[in-house]
This record gives sequence, C-alpha cells and structure tokens, in this order.
Amino acid sequence: MNEQTGTLIIIATPIGNLEDVSIRCLRIIKEADVLACEDTRHTQRILLRYNITEHGKLFPYHEHNENRATHKLLQILQEGKSIALVSNAGFPGISDPGFRIVRAARDARIHVDVIPGPSAVTTALLSSGLPTSSFTFKGFPPKKRGQRQKFIELEKDVSHTLIFFESPYRIGSFLEDAYQVLGNRLGAVCIELTKKFERVHRDNLRTLADMFMNKKVKGEITVVIAGNNPKFLEDSPRVSHDNDEE
Repeated sequence: MNEQTGTLIIIATPIGNLEDVSIRCLRIIKEADVLACEDTRHTQRILLRYNITEHGKLFPYHEHNENRATHKLLQILQEGKSIALVSNAGFPGISDPGFRIVRAARDARIHVDVIPGPSAVTTALLSSGLPTSSFTFKGFPPKKRGQRQKFIELEKDVSHTLIFFESPYRIGSFLEDAYQVLGNRLGAVCIELTKKFERVHRDNLRTLADMFMNKKVKGEITVVIAGNNPKFLEDSPRVSHDNDEE
C-alpha cells in the first residue's frame, strides 16, 4: 500500500454461483477498512455464506449516489484507509458503478488493486462457441429502438465477436433489431450463467428473435453475436444447452 494514502481494491464477485468467490476476495473483504457495495443486502449474502462477521464498514455505492459517494470514498482513501469495492455481480465498473471512483483514485495518485474473478462477459463468450480471439463488449444497448439500432450499427462492419448485456424485458426486441441491422448471423443468448437454471441458446439471429420475441424470461442475460464474416451468416441448426429440465 502507499504509505501516505490508502488503497482502492476492485473485487470481482460471483455472477451467480457463490462458490466462484476466490480465497483472495474473502481475505480482502475481511481486511479492508471499508466495504463499498452496490447493494449492501446483496453483499450480505456472500458474508453470510462464508460466515464473515468481522469486516470493514459497509458503505453504499450505487448509480444513484455515485457522484457524492465517490467524493466521500476519496476522502477515506486520502486518510490512509483501504476500501474494497464490490458490485452485485462480476467486476465493479463493467456496466456497474465503479468507473468514477477508479478514475478519481488514479487522478489523486492513490493505488488501485484489481482482484481477478468471475465475469459474465468472458463466461458468455466461451459458452457461445463463437470466435474468442478478438471481441468487443458493448454493455447495455439503449432502450429506445432507433437509438438501439444505431448503437448496433456502429459494429456492423467489424469482424470480431460482439457481446451485449440486455434486460429480460427487451431481449426479443433487441434480437430483432440485431437481425435487422446485422443480418442473419449466428449468436448465443446466455441466461443465468453459472446458476442452477443456466441456459445457452445458440442459433441464427432470425430464429433467436422469434424464440424470444414474446417469451417471458427471468434472470440476467448476455448476448454474443458473431462478427462480420461470411461463414457466420449461414443458418445452422438450433443448439441449446440447459442445466435444467424444461
């Protein structure tokens, strides 16, 4: 740690299965002076699961207080204390709060550690069966259709694999827009990764859009779509991988 200031520690937490937490993650949660959480109730699940009764002070850090909380956390770091930052799943800052405090800490010359761990992005990529050598993570697309189509079209000509997060309430509309903009490429819809009812549906975008257009879906969704390559524009038989019996 820096002798004059504290350390900001970015911790990746499980995206579903709590057994995916690392030994290092648990140790730092116990040792940090402050545990900044996207949702303290969610973080309590990990604390209870691993019988962690002694830990740093819980500090809410979420999208609704991120600006104000960043200023307060920076003050704590400048007092020489350590802060462990966690989101509800995966890495803080990856489509979750975290970027602002990392940038503020770097600007203030405060040391930042990143603890490796689970990520829905790489888990979905590997589950999809699509090329992994080069990819772009796009995060959540806009909610409005016109803006969403423009968002997708920015990647229309790239040859690498595309990865998106999407709400279960908009997954059908998103897939339809992806088909309209990108053509009938191969893709994968990954639902509830690492959890008991994990499902990965692999098919062309036309079939996937029809499958999810009016379907009620529960859980976190990551979508992987092939890049602009002719061999991934061919229709292929539907392949679904389920960890449940439906």
